[in-house]
Amino acid sequence: MADTDPAELERRIERTRAELAQTVDAIADRVSPKKVARRTVAKAESSAREFLVSVGDRVGEAVGVAPRPVKVGDESDDLWADEQADLAPILIGVGAMLAVTAMVMLWRRRRR
Repeated sequence: MADTDPAELERRIERTRAELAQTVDAIADRVSPKKVARRTVAKAESSAREFLVSVGDRVGEAVGVAPRPVKVGDESDDLWADEQADLAPILIGVGAMLAVTAMVMLWRRRRR
């Protein structure tokens, strides 16, 4: 016959409740809007850094400047060091063009 000891059944029920509560808390934490927003922002920042490094390398190749070895996430203080000082206006211009393009696309979408 099955375990019919009331004390053992109560312990099992309490353990199951505790496990269920932990699972529900973990799910709620995972889908929390704040946490989702933080993960999304972190992913967007990482993608933007990678994109900017890529654009900088390509612009440097086009201009004829050897690319500086940069790791993604490198927070160097000398970002626009001596040999790359001439790239700053180009990259700023590319960024401005991207921003204007994005704004125009959003404006057109909203008009539809």
